[in-house]
Amino acid sequence: MLSKQFLFTRPSLFFFFFANPSLRRRFSSSTSHRYPTNANRPSLPTTIVSPTPYIPIAKCISLLQFCASSKPKLMQIHAFSIRHGVPITDPDMGKHLIFAIVALSAPMGYAHNVFSQIDNPNIFTFNTMIRGYAESENPRPAIELYRHMRAFSSVKADTHSYPFLLKALAKLTAVREGEMVHSVVLRDGFESLVFVQNALLHMYGCFGCVESAHKVFELMPQRDLVAWNTVINGFALNGRPNEALVLFRDMGFEGVEPDGFTMVSVMSACGELGALALGRRAHVYVLKVGFLNSNLHANNALLDLYAKCGSIRDAKRVFNEANERSVVSWTSLIVGLAINGFGKEALELFKELENEGLVPTEITFVGVLYACSHCGMVNEGFNYFGQMEEKYGIVPRIEHYGCMIDLLGRAGLVKEAYEYIQNMPLKPNAVIWRTLLGACTIHGDLVLGELARSRLQQLEPGHSGDYILLSNLYASENRWSDVQKVRRAMLRQGVRKTPGYSLVELGNRVFEFMMADRSHPQSEETYAKLAEITSLLRLEGYVPHTANVLADIEEEEKETALSYHSEKIAVAFMLVNTAPRTPIRILKNLRVCVDCHVVFKLISKVYGREIVVRDCTRFHHFGNGSCSCGDYW
Repeated sequence: MLSKQFLFTRPSLFFFFFANPSLRRRFSSSTSHRYPTNANRPSLPTTIVSPTPYIPIAKCISLLQFCASSKPKLMQIHAFSIRHGVPITDPDMGKHLIFAIVALSAPMGYAHNVFSQIDNPNIFTFNTMIRGYAESENPRPAIELYRHMRAFSSVKADTHSYPFLLKALAKLTAVREGEMVHSVVLRDGFESLVFVQNALLHMYGCFGCVESAHKVFELMPQRDLVAWNTVINGFALNGRPNEALVLFRDMGFEGVEPDGFTMVSVMSACGELGALALGRRAHVYVLKVGFLNSNLHANNALLDLYAKCGSIRDAKRVFNEANERSVVSWTSLIVGLAINGFGKEALELFKELENEGLVPTEITFVGVLYACSHCGMVNEGFNYFGQMEEKYGIVPRIEHYGCMIDLLGRAGLVKEAYEYIQNMPLKPNAVIWRTLLGACTIHGDLVLGELARSRLQQLEPGHSGDYILLSNLYASENRWSDVQKVRRAMLRQGVRKTPGYSLVELGNRVFEFMMADRSHPQSEETYAKLAEITSLLRLEGYVPHTANVLADIEEEEKETALSYHSEKIAVAFMLVNTAPRTPIRILKNLRVCVDCHVVFKLISKVYGREIVVRDCTRFHHFGNGSCSCGDYW
């Protein structure tokens, strides 16, 4: 009887067998095309003429179950079974061998070769193969195998077939195929099973189809923690933070206790909304239950939350107090410092990261280049861009080239930015041309602005922001007839301007304000405060920057229009409802205009308030009459 010691210490019989051409030629691979092929699979024998006595299949299965604890041992057991004439064609033997291969994450080519030799594989074997492919780097064969099973096999899919199939579809973002499989799940009556429903939720979340995910969730008779986490995370990751937080509240009402994954999604949603007070409550909860001590993802999410809420002091504290830091932790703080206007600190932190021996990622360099762009450090930006490939072997992606165009454009080097686009090794996308158009609008380059707009018309003809940028560029040159042409084109194309709004958090509520908004119950007090602000600021020398009102109207009307911008209404509302010296935080969906920027600097001085404004590109920290951006934005 062969001992374990003999089996696992002798040179592998598997490799001896395949190193001997005379032995290999004795075997045929005629059945290798019975199922979807894999070009990288090792060739295995289909028939063995064994020189040694045949041993029971049960013995080999027992070895697979109890001794195949690593890939080398698995292959030795396989070789042992070949030597002793155990037929791999046997469904039971093949089933256990494939299960062991997949469980040990061995190459799927190896599993496929074994699978192709099995006579009439059962549903367990099919499911194991689908699982293996779904968990591999190339999940496409999982779908092909499922199709083969339905078309050419008498085996019927069961409840365990779909979770891993849906996982493969999610990884491939195969929306149409995913919807078709969902219809099959409904037809075959598997939609009521929790683990199938959770797989559907995950798939639709990966597709970005949060409405479809929510419909599945609403129809679930029983919702476990996995289901809640999946749908909350789906909303949080797809720009629907309000819905994510509403679901989190409902989860509490139903008595489901959140875990670390839940809180990561909640903190992400708070960060997107700029809901600092709610984020602090989430921080208290994760501290209380101990998630921060054992969950690096929770630490990183908390750091990101504070950075996105403009509370950079809290972000630094979380970073400094963390028991463990990954490159993601360093990157989150670097990006946080950059978007909050502390570019020099971001670059100093990057040097610390290098001194710690950590290797920066592609995203780290996005933060570094962003810091250079928003601080006007053109030479430093080109230096870091060069280091990416030369020092770290990171091939720049389109996002990095976008940062370089932004770097040049913000510095007023618009023509140089255009030349840079012309010489890029990558084909410029809409973001690249939109960045150039934005720079042209700021610096008044009409010729290049029109050129950039023509490129955008080819790439993304329905983007409302492009029409607005071009319209603003024409208006700044007093070309009102061209402004009207652009607006008529918007009407013809059915393109609507994205309305500007500002959000503030007071107590446990988030309030939204639009331009000239009088819908709030406190609008009378708010507008009285606005009038007070205007009077006090004029005493400080404030003169409205009416060039920002890009409409052909009288000067007085322009001044009135400026005073009713949504962020000014929001700051007046907060001055009415908060105690003196309380910091004010505002989230705005559009870029802060020059006039509002001047007004907030003066308010911070006159009222002694710290004002943090997060617009669509960065943070502005106003205090004592100045801004963290140094008026460079």
